[in-house]
Amino acid sequence: MNEFEDLLNSVSEVNPGDVVTAEVLTVDNGQANVIIEGTGIEGVLTLRELTNDREADINDFVKSGDKIEVLVLRQVVGKDTDTVTYLVSKKRLEARKAWDKLVGREGEVVTVKGTRAVKGGLSVEFEGLRGFIPASMLDTRFVRNTEQFVGQDIEAKIKEVDPAENRFILSRREVVEEKNAAARQEIFSKLEVGSVVKGKVARLTSFGAFVDLGGVDGLVHVTELSHERNVSPKSVVSVGDEIDVKVLAIDEEAGRISLSLKATTPGPWDGVEQKLAAGDVIDGKVKRLTDFGAFVEVLPGIDGLVHISQISHKRVENPKDVLSVGQEVQVKVLSVDADAERVSLSIKALQERPADAEGQGEKRQSRPRRQKREKRDYELPETQTGFSMADLFGDIEL
Repeated sequence: MNEFEDLLNSVSEVNPGDVVTAEVLTVDNGQANVIIEGTGIEGVLTLRELTNDREADINDFVKSGDKIEVLVLRQVVGKDTDTVTYLVSKKRLEARKAWDKLVGREGEVVTVKGTRAVKGGLSVEFEGLRGFIPASMLDTRFVRNTEQFVGQDIEAKIKEVDPAENRFILSRREVVEEKNAAARQEIFSKLEVGSVVKGKVARLTSFGAFVDLGGVDGLVHVTELSHERNVSPKSVVSVGDEIDVKVLAIDEEAGRISLSLKATTPGPWDGVEQKLAAGDVIDGKVKRLTDFGAFVEVLPGIDGLVHISQISHKRVENPKDVLSVGQEVQVKVLSVDADAERVSLSIKALQERPADAEGQGEKRQSRPRRQKREKRDYELPETQTGFSMADLFGDIEL
């Protein structure tokens, strides 16, 4: 009897909220049956109180004989018996410890794991504790598809910790901004106008392509993508392409870098003298029309001008009256100026001169030239001398 009384006296009382050590007796049907050390009281540990992963296998977390620290949640009385057990949780104990680690650490950076894309942002986990990153705080640009962060380890800055409200808010954007600022400073210190650097196409817009230079984006304006005119960015590069670009301008204060892709590739005018010469007759396509003539593409990227006076032997009031954009024409090269990037062309030089135009030309050429006046062998007196016609011819009889 004395030994039995000693045993009863050794049994400690268990209350909800206590942190106790329990030994796993059996694992069956998605739950573990445990006995709380020093009490002889049994408890139940379910998969839900082990992990947030509902698809997980409980056998991957506990096995018979394991001793684990758990949090006592509440008392459970059996339906068919008067047996009293306690529901315990390992997950909530870890969450309580996590809260203790987080309180007062606003502004610090911690590593969390993306668990689930939810409305308005991303649910994350820190040592068993759930947190939330709003979509506006995921990146420097708004992220529509938050699924891409699920399963990833994420560095984020703690914005708010409130255990009483179960509120844990973080920001990944601030971490990204700080890293970008450091990278930007390093990159700007190395970049020089005129240098050629490697980059990766990050995104495309209607006005050009943004190229990641290693943490800082530079812009290749649409006019600097290709030597060809009126191209669309997506017809020249694609997101993810690694390209060489030339640095045109740097504005560190505004954080802007102007780049050029076409400056790293041979231009259409390079070595044009070997491709084109005065007197050549070539086929071309009318690219655009103006009041003073037509621009005809004679080589890829090279347009020559057919002046309005070189379109036809007949008088042309407006190039649009006789030519149209896209029309195939044959032209004769009149001159090539590679330095000025100009080519003069003629259409009428390849056309036979009309007969009436030839006649008019002969008539103009046969017109007698005016005879030069014979040089006088005398000088007329100035009027202020007072001479009269009678003084000059007075000795002539009428």
